[in-house]
Amino acid sequence: MTAGTASWLPLSAGERSVAIEVLVHGPLSRTELARRLDLSPGSLTRLTKPLIESGLLIEAPEAGSQAEARQGRPSQPLDVVAESRFFIGFKITEDMVYGVVTTLRSDIVARHDRPLTTHDPARVVDLLAEMTDELAREHPRLAGIGIGVGGLVQDRSVVGESAFLNWHEIPLAALVKERTGLPVVVENDVAALVEAETWFGAGRDLDRFVVLTIGAGIGYGLVLSGTRVPYAEEDRGFGRHWIINPNGPLTPEGERGSAVSLLTIPNIRYQVRAATGRDHTYEEILALAAAGELMPAQVIDEAARALGVLVAQIANFVLPQKILLAGEGVGLMDVAGKVVEDTVRANRHPLAAPVGLETKVSDFHDWARGAAVLAIQVLVLGPVAA
Repeated sequence: MTAGTASWLPLSAGERSVAIEVLVHGPLSRTELARRLDLSPGSLTRLTKPLIESGLLIEAPEAGSQAEARQGRPSQPLDVVAESRFFIGFKITEDMVYGVVTTLRSDIVARHDRPLTTHDPARVVDLLAEMTDELAREHPRLAGIGIGVGGLVQDRSVVGESAFLNWHEIPLAALVKERTGLPVVVENDVAALVEAETWFGAGRDLDRFVVLTIGAGIGYGLVLSGTRVPYAEEDRGFGRHWIINPNGPLTPEGERGSAVSLLTIPNIRYQVRAATGRDHTYEEILALAAAGELMPAQVIDEAARALGVLVAQIANFVLPQKILLAGEGVGLMDVAGKVVEDTVRANRHPLAAPVGLETKVSDFHDWARGAAVLAIQVLVLGPVAA
């Protein structure tokens, strides 16, 4: 299956800046766009002309701002047609593949999930190709595929290592592209989520921004000057050696009292099971803690204090304008949010500015959307993001 792709590339650095500004913030009048990018009217005209001719940007039918109209300079705002192209995002977990279709502005217009019954790479590629075919029937103008995987990803194409899939050096992008005929980009799932939040979410327009995820593991992403900072240790156990309480619990995963031991869902379940002899889901543990049952309440309280220390330490060192807390474990904030907030304050200078902590209730489709944003970036940025 091959879908039509756009001939919008390659773009110069200036053209990319214009395209991104309109994509993320449009529609924008030429006056506003020139102001944002510090461009002269002539330079802006030169940069926008090929973008309009290629179809990436359009002149919206609405009139310009009232100020421009009063001065006798009506202006057609520049915008993108969000539905001109669609993008697929896949999030691969241990037992499921979550799929979404998004517009050019990352709005989800379709969801499609399938069980993952094998980790054999060839079979997984078969499944991704089948899901792409099914999604393409309803959304034929597909321009790219993004795939998020928990693991170490090299060059946005090769899964170098993924413990839960038991994959090593799998050229996933090339394999899926061969089956679908579409451009494919692969990235660590947390990195993909950070990119999505930077372009279209909580981190838009922020110079210093952090994403912290809690769930099956601990994820961390740092954005400086509007750009995600990659690092060699990505998904090689962030939090496993970040010791929050040296006298804390010893769990199967993570060092004693580490962020992983205290905060991840598997280890919270392990602690409650070890203390009570009963196995509970994470949601059940939160409910029991909220109801005041002793051991679940103690475990959740300790997890909340650990999260508060972690947030405070990040704030102290990185000085972010905002920290976004996401992942399937954020229900902790509903039960013990005050403990988290009190602990953050206790571990910050009394005169320090309050931490801008935002909680995002998300599911795996949000992670899949993050992967779709990778494909959007590749379309707009070309080899710069690939």
